[in-house]
Amino acid sequence: MNEASGRGKSMKQRAAGKANKAAMQPAPEQGFDEQTYLRLNPDVLMAVAEGKFQSGREHYEHYGRAEGRLATTPGGLPRDRIIITARPGQTQEVPRAPHAAVDYVYLSSAGGLYVSGWVDDSLDRLETVELYVAGWSVAFSAAGLVRVMRPDADEVAKLRGTHATGFWGFIYAAQRLPLGKCNAVLRLKSGVELAFIATIAPMDDMALRDLMLKGITTAPYLGPRYFAASAALGEMIGEQLADFNRMLTRRAVSAPYVERFHQPGRTPKASIIVCLYGKPDYLPLQIALFARQAGMEAYEFIYVSNSPEMAEAMQRCARIAHLTYGLDITLILLSTNAGFAAANNLAATHARTGRLLFVNPDVFPKEEEFARRHLALLQDWPTVRTDLFGAALYYDDGTLMHGGMYLEADTLPGFALGRKQDSTILRVEHYGKGAPGEEPDLLRCRPVPAVTGAFISTERGWFETLDGFSEDYIFGHYEDADLCLRALEAGRPAWMTDLRLYHLEGKGGVHLALHEGAATVNRVLFTNSWLELAEGGLLGVAPEHPALRETAS
Repeated sequence: MNEASGRGKSMKQRAAGKANKAAMQPAPEQGFDEQTYLRLNPDVLMAVAEGKFQSGREHYEHYGRAEGRLATTPGGLPRDRIIITARPGQTQEVPRAPHAAVDYVYLSSAGGLYVSGWVDDSLDRLETVELYVAGWSVAFSAAGLVRVMRPDADEVAKLRGTHATGFWGFIYAAQRLPLGKCNAVLRLKSGVELAFIATIAPMDDMALRDLMLKGITTAPYLGPRYFAASAALGEMIGEQLADFNRMLTRRAVSAPYVERFHQPGRTPKASIIVCLYGKPDYLPLQIALFARQAGMEAYEFIYVSNSPEMAEAMQRCARIAHLTYGLDITLILLSTNAGFAAANNLAATHARTGRLLFVNPDVFPKEEEFARRHLALLQDWPTVRTDLFGAALYYDDGTLMHGGMYLEADTLPGFALGRKQDSTILRVEHYGKGAPGEEPDLLRCRPVPAVTGAFISTERGWFETLDGFSEDYIFGHYEDADLCLRALEAGRPAWMTDLRLYHLEGKGGVHLALHEGAATVNRVLFTNSWLELAEGGLLGVAPEHPALRETAS
């Protein structure tokens, strides 16, 4: 056996193979020059050298012609000018796969699905994150993901920390889905697919919600934190979280424990509803301070607790307060935190009167005649003013904390967030916050865009017509302004009165990182609902909305 045949094929056989292979290739177009094509397209030259293509001609027939690449030397090549030899964005035939990872996939029993990971998509943008499981699949659009900084990933990918490589997404399926292994695919704009095998881990519904809310608050964002988080949530996750939380809220209020401490034969005229969270001591303190008011026998108290661990303490406090002061108290205990809106809505259904006062646990009367003056307003004022109204609230040093609320908008240029569109989010401000306590312009009775939920007095039928507080909002924040704007939209805005109370703002409950995350989600939801109305004449300290002008006249 000669050396040539010992290598497997004779020269004749190899020649025949080359001829057959050449015959299978399409004929090049007239004038194609291999050397010129490789010179004009160094990426193709490298691909041929690496064995990805047999020749420049093979690349041209499969890709180059469609991309408009030059196949021959351009005649009369001008000097000192750039000549485009392929359409922009079409020169990477075999893109290098970037660094990436899928860290966690969590699935709750109610169908909440969470995925997190990272990808270096600084040059080739992420398009979708796809999960394929036996029996179901889902694709998260990149626009609906929250992007965050990941220093650990930057170190792996050797980046300089100028790109948000991290991501997380959430979808609420509203049904039980099977667990198991999944094929996770990160699909980039170029068509590159990065595939991973991930295990879907089970997680409790509430634990999953709290994980996301904490992440919203603590995650490092590229750009201003609040705007970056709000912009990401506004795409999709905010609405999905609201739906998920609404399910948890319905579950929380479905089976309350109710205990009544009432004087026989008493018929109250108004119901003071107080939502407690984390601090049971405010029940006896608040009852003691209100009990000093003349005319308090015309009121009943309804306390609803969002803290199941306080159940025994709440029962003891309510029993002692009733025996000590003789006031009617209804106690409602929930198995978990249903949030401000749902808890107050539930308490309203247990009220025995047609007048509802929603009061924070850290709100106390500032004037001795508050109880009688409040009932007198209901008799003396026209119903358009008493359907829903607020009061002047004071800090403990006597300065004004609240004289009604108005709306403002904050806008950040899109380029600061790496987005095409500018980002605008609404916020709520208090008239007269920190002003001297006797400023007459701030204390006059007038219609306002909104009043704080720390004190709202409303006619029960009107409250029910408005469907109560919106339970879209998580835990608390913005549901009070939302209620007032729905009233304004219906032509009967909130009014300010000169009733006066103290408010130890922020002292009546426990505040955690997840509550701040919930407030961010709520601000996004509030903006989505009311930005158009606000920009139509409702922004600033002197809004010109027709409903306010007409009512004022």
